[in-house]
Amino acid sequence: MHLCTFEALGPQAGRARIGVLRGNELITLSDKLVLPHGAPLSAHQPMIDLITHWPAVRPQVAALAAGAPADLQLDQVHLLAPIPRPGKTLAIGLNYLEHVNESIVGESRTVPEHQLWFPKLANAIHPPFDDIVLPRVSQMTDYEAEMVAIIGQRCRHVPPEAAHEVVFGYAVGNDVSVRDFQKRTSQWTLGKSFDTHAPYGPWITTADEVGDPHALEMRCWVNGELRQHSNTKLMMHTVWSQIAQLTQVMTLEPGDVIFTGTCSGVGAAFNPPKFLRAGDTVRVEIERLGAIVAHCVDEMVDAAVGEAAGRA
Repeated sequence: MHLCTFEALGPQAGRARIGVLRGNELITLSDKLVLPHGAPLSAHQPMIDLITHWPAVRPQVAALAAGAPADLQLDQVHLLAPIPRPGKTLAIGLNYLEHVNESIVGESRTVPEHQLWFPKLANAIHPPFDDIVLPRVSQMTDYEAEMVAIIGQRCRHVPPEAAHEVVFGYAVGNDVSVRDFQKRTSQWTLGKSFDTHAPYGPWITTADEVGDPHALEMRCWVNGELRQHSNTKLMMHTVWSQIAQLTQVMTLEPGDVIFTGTCSGVGAAFNPPKFLRAGDTVRVEIERLGAIVAHCVDEMVDAAVGEAAGRA
C-alpha cells in the first residue's frame, strides 16, 4: 500500500490528513479508522498513530483501499512529508563504495571502519514536491539521492536477521547537503540540517509491497541530466545492519526515519563541481517507491527577522 500525508487544496488547506492511494485516487483515513481503544487517529501525528497501531488497523485500511469511493484525486492535494515531524531522522554517510571513492579524492581519509551516522534535524524535513531553499551563506548546496526506511515498531538491540521485522515501509529521499558547512568540522549536523534539506516521500510504500529493499534501481536527475544511477544492492551496510547498529545505541520508535546513504555522482565530485543553483530542478526516483521533484530557489531575506536582530 501507498500511504501519504496531505492537505487538501482550497478552503481546507492547512489541515494535515493521511490517506491511502489507489492509482491517482486518494481515500482519506483520518476520519475513517477506529483504533483498538476506540479513539480516532491523532490530529497531531496521524501517520505515527497509524504506524503504531498498524497490525490492528491494517485490515480496515486494506478494505478501504479495495472498495471505498475516492475522496480526492492526487492533483487536488498538496503532499506533505509522510511523517512531517519524525521523532528522529538519522542518516548514514559514505555507504556506497563508489561514493566513498569520489568523496576521498584529494582528502586524507579512507573507507570508514565503522558506520558513520549524523542527524538531520526537524527543520530540514520537507514535502516531496516543494522548493528546496538554497541558503544565502553558501554556494555549495548539493543533492544526494537516497532510499529512506521508516521504522514500524519500538525496538532496541535488534539483530540484523530480525531487522526486517521492524521496518514499516520505504520512501524516496534527498539528503541535501551544504558542503562547506559539512566539511568545516568532523561533525556534519549543521551542513546536513539547513531548512528544507530533507525532502522525502512522495508516500510510504509498505514493506510488504517492496520485498527486498536491497535490489532497487536509484536515479537522480538535475535539469534532465542523469547525475546518479545505482542500485541499493551496492550498499556497504544494509538496512538490516544499519538498524542493528542504531539499536545498540538507542530505542527506535514508530515513525523514525532513516536515510540509508547515497551513491556516486553528487555535484561536489564533478570537476568543476556542479552545485545547485536557483532555477535547477532535482528529480530523485527509486524503483517501486516513486519519485520526488524539487525546484531550487534562493533564500529570501526575512525583513521582520532582520529588523528584530537589528534591535537586539
